[in-house]
Amino acid sequence: MSNKTIDIKLIKSSIGRLPNHKKCVKGLGFRKLQETVTVLDTPSNRGMINKIRDMLEVKES
Repeated sequence: MSNKTIDIKLIKSSIGRLPNHKKCVKGLGFRKLQETVTVLDTPSNRGMINKIRDMLEVKES
């Protein structure tokens, strides 16, 4: 199992978004705008990132 991580930054608000998109934001660990979190590079995290990719800035590390 790899220990690759992804740095993601929330650049757009989840106000007015679909409920599933809001759950993805919360599931990735975001609490506020312009916050950067580091998550493991797993298929489940990749799926959440792809679902809300227009709201995020992604930097692989």
